[in-house]
Amino acid sequence: MPVLLLLLSLQAASPAPESLDALLRREVAHVVLAQVRRMDPQWNPAQRDCAGLVRFAFRAAYRRLHPRRLDSPLWRDDKGQPGDFADAETLLTHSFAPLGRDEATRESLRTGDLVAFRQERDSGPLFHLMLVVRPEDKAHAPTRVVYHPGDKGAPVRTGILQSLVTEAPLEWRPVPQNTAFLGFFRFKEWMR
Repeated sequence: MPVLLLLLSLQAASPAPESLDALLRREVAHVVLAQVRRMDPQWNPAQRDCAGLVRFAFRAAYRRLHPRRLDSPLWRDDKGQPGDFADAETLLTHSFAPLGRDEATRESLRTGDLVAFRQERDSGPLFHLMLVVRPEDKAHAPTRVVYHPGDKGAPVRTGILQSLVTEAPLEWRPVPQNTAFLGFFRFKEWMR
């Protein structure tokens, strides 16, 4: 009986295994940060924009950690049906859920969440997405955003989320006063 109690206590004391979502988040961070250093040749150059970065990072993470999930498309198209392609607006509308726009929401963001904007242009609305990369140890590293600016041939960029809040031009600040800021979003499959 004492051996059984010892085994039970060791099992209770050992850390719980990480959830698949946590592992996928970490892999998404790894993939997007790698794109800052050098864009992966597997990422189709014709799809290198902000939404393309999101699609590429999520697919790469699932391919590595949960390939069976890719037996059906990750995304929903503009009709809400499973599809392999979705632009920024369609991703936000059908595959990601809004979390909020306030400071408390910003503080609760996790890796893989999105910061979303909609800029009005003469040619119509322009949507822009940035992926959040939140370090596991918040005391030693700030929360970052990683994004592709959308220009052909442009590199993937990264910055500090808090700097975006305080130093970016107003139309790119993720603050409630900015009407171009749509809010923070999370992949619907990770809403559990």
